[in-house]
Order: sequence, then structure tokens, then C-alpha cells
Amino acid sequence: MNKTEITNFTLNDGNKIPSFGFGTFQIPADGSTYKAVSDALKLGYRHIDTAVAYFNEQEVGQAIKESGVPRDQIWVTSKIWLQDYAYEDAKKSIATSLEKLGLDYMDLYLIHQPYGKVDEAWKALEEAKAAGKIRSIGVSNMTPKLWNKFVPKFATMPSVNQIEFNPYFQQKELRQILAKAHVALEAWAPLGQGNKELFKEPTLNELAEKYQKDVGQIILRFEHQEGIIVFPKSVHESRIESNKNIFDFELTSDEMDAIRALDTNGKGMHNPDTPGTGDMLLKAFDVHAND
Repeated sequence: MNKTEITNFTLNDGNKIPSFGFGTFQIPADGSTYKAVSDALKLGYRHIDTAVAYFNEQEVGQAIKESGVPRDQIWVTSKIWLQDYAYEDAKKSIATSLEKLGLDYMDLYLIHQPYGKVDEAWKALEEAKAAGKIRSIGVSNMTPKLWNKFVPKFATMPSVNQIEFNPYFQQKELRQILAKAHVALEAWAPLGQGNKELFKEPTLNELAEKYQKDVGQIILRFEHQEGIIVFPKSVHESRIESNKNIFDFELTSDEMDAIRALDTNGKGMHNPDTPGTGDMLLKAFDVHAND
């Protein structure tokens, strides 16, 4: 394999997922998403992450369709919004995502927020997987507390939990739970959403100088070596290109330990366990406003 190629991780259902992808959170559907995803695919990305609540599935699908890249070479993830967790609504959401994306199947579909009728939504996802409409199914934003509330009741184990992760917030307790169940961790905000303090860390800057990389590339390389799936977001072609240039070097075990030591013991930007979070999120987005 070319040392600069993106490698795959194998999920607990046997499907192989590109370990490095492109995120589309907060990229508007005004042509910006279409251009960014088109640029990413042109630059060799083969994993695109979107969601119903990002309101840009249509442009993601258009970019994929017009990219010239064979469908079976692109991993496409979307996520159901908690407005649609009731069983019949969940089935409609899956169909709507497929329609907007212009696809016969999605590679991964996630329960975006772990509140409300999660069990009904999961049943709909399981059935869609059995019918070939989704290849892999998973969850997102599940803390240890939320994981233990919902997942033991599921008939099948999720393949993925997509959560906040960066060197300051390394999710040690949750990772132990996921490792036992062979569940992959996907990181949202893998660069700490541009946290200035993180980017000033001497450890990371020394490594960037040693390897002739930027601090972002050091962070992403660390996360990759930890077995975490990442998909940084950018609308700038040069940054989209540089983000993925992390496969031509390897951090030593001592360097990995030094970055592990940056963990702040469980403090992230978002705490899904905060009371009222589900209601707050439900009010934040109406995914049917334009229906």
C-alpha cells in the first residue's frame, strides 16, 4: 500500500470503513457543501459524513453523483434526527435520507442524539440494514451513562459511537466500554473545534517541528493511531488536502503517551448527560420546517 493512502478499519459487522473522512457539519447548503465534498472526493477522500440535521444531504449526494468515483468506493454516513425516532417516522427518515442523497443504500446511519424513542428508531435501523438499505448502523453522543441506558436493550450491537474526542477529551471510560463490545469510536471535533490552547500545546508543537507537519496533522495522526475514525471539516481546498496528509509518518509509543497525558480527565465542550439536553436539541432544529 502507498504510505500516503487512507487505511480502513474493520467494524464489528465485518464492513471496512475508511479510517479518515470528511465532515460536513455547519457547511451550508448554498453550494458550499457541494464544492467542499467535490473537492474532498477529488483529493482522495472516500468517506463523507452528513446528517439530516445538517440540512445538506442533497448537496452531498449531488457531489457524490457527479464525482465520477464509483459508488462502492465511497463510504456515506448520515444520521436520523431525534424528531423522527418513533418507529414509523424513523422508517420515513431513512427513506428521505436515501432520496435526498440519491442513493440506493447508505453505508452507515446513526441515531444522532440519545434521547426519546431510541429503541423504536433502532428497530427501524435494524430492519433497514436487514433490507440492504443501510450497511452498518450505530449511535452518536452516547456517554457511558446513556450507553448503559439504551444499548443493553438493543437486539444488535451498534458498530459505531460517534462522540466528541480530541487530545484534551479522550473519553477513557467510554472507550473501555466500546472496546469490550468491539464498537468503533468516531470523533466529532477531532481538532477541538480549533481550540487555541490545544494548538499552543508545547508537546504538539515540538512534534510538528520534528515531523515537519502542522499541529492539526499531529493531532489527527495521534487519533488515527489510537484506532479512532476521524473526519475533520474544512471549506478550504488547501486545508482539505493537508488534513489527510497523516499517513506518511508514525508517532512513537513515547510520543503517543505524551499526547495521552494532555487529557483533562473528562471535560468536553458538550455534556450529553446534562438534564434537559434532549428537549433543548429538539427545539434547536426542525428538520421538517420545509416539508
